[in-house]
Amino acid sequence: MNILVTGACGQLGSELRLLTKGSRDRFVFTDVAAVPEEGIAALDITDSEAVRKSVNDNDIQVLVNCAAFTDVEVAEDNVERCELINGTAPGILAAAMKEVGGLLVHISTDYVFGGNPRTTPYTEDIPGAPTGAYGLSKLHGEQAVIASGCRHIIMRTGWMYSEFGKNFVKTMLRLMASRPSVKVVFDQVGTPTYAADLAGAILQIIGMLPSGGGTTSPSGENSGSLEKASPDISATPAEGASSPSGENSDIDGKGELDTTAIPAGCVLNYTGEGVCSWYDFAKMIAEYSGNTSCEVLPCHSGEFPSKVRRPSYSVLDKTRIKQVFGLAIPHWTESLRRCLEKMGKLKT
Repeated sequence: MNILVTGACGQLGSELRLLTKGSRDRFVFTDVAAVPEEGIAALDITDSEAVRKSVNDNDIQVLVNCAAFTDVEVAEDNVERCELINGTAPGILAAAMKEVGGLLVHISTDYVFGGNPRTTPYTEDIPGAPTGAYGLSKLHGEQAVIASGCRHIIMRTGWMYSEFGKNFVKTMLRLMASRPSVKVVFDQVGTPTYAADLAGAILQIIGMLPSGGGTTSPSGENSGSLEKASPDISATPAEGASSPSGENSDIDGKGELDTTAIPAGCVLNYTGEGVCSWYDFAKMIAEYSGNTSCEVLPCHSGEFPSKVRRPSYSVLDKTRIKQVFGLAIPHWTESLRRCLEKMGKLKT
């Protein structure tokens, strides 16, 4: 199977590059700028002709879109650029994949929610209500993918961290090492997501699809027998499904799922298991890293003036992805320990 990954230099893209080393499938990794020494080619996802050429030249069956404009503060002053990358570009990728009958796996965010107060986890069929330019652009991206009519899986996630790039875990480790105290908001609740877990889940899902990701056969029939999504999707978990830890990087021919259970177009939620506030998250980072010199203090969001109102509650319900694909999702604390261990920051 030929798989194109955009945003290969980001947190999720970097984890996918790690987990697919030695895979029998062919991966084409791209980002806005080429990194030849890392095997990353340049691809402007806002350029429809460039996208179509890359998809066709590489005979792509599955495209995983990890590229995004993710700075929520900067987005408020760069609405047009944010909208182009997060809202328009996904439609361009979807159009290219529709032309070849392939599958688009598009990564979205919990920031599509937050405008309507809520205290119970969001299921996939709840309408989006963003609170800022970033969330609105990501919602527009989802809508563009759906409107394209291409085979797609939209995966919403949130609070992502890893040993790569800039993220909350790395910021907290840096601040805790240099300050006597640090204030962290306790009135924003969600679930941390280790990028390596999400990358493993994506690979597991792709690995359950028929060869070619459910592409159209020469006869014109849908070789994957993929059905249209509905809010009440259910299926028996796949036997022998690999763990989302990513240990199985050979994603072809591993315990294929009954393809009638896999929708041709659906939204899936994926985060770590459990619920916490950013304050709780920071406290656990301090505990696991053995930091006792910096006091972690709770505070209200209002103590940190911001251009954007972040979701106060953005916990995502993961029932659908667990039922349909049989995923075993780790608790966020377990994943945090693994990440810190990889970074050499876990207290032993």
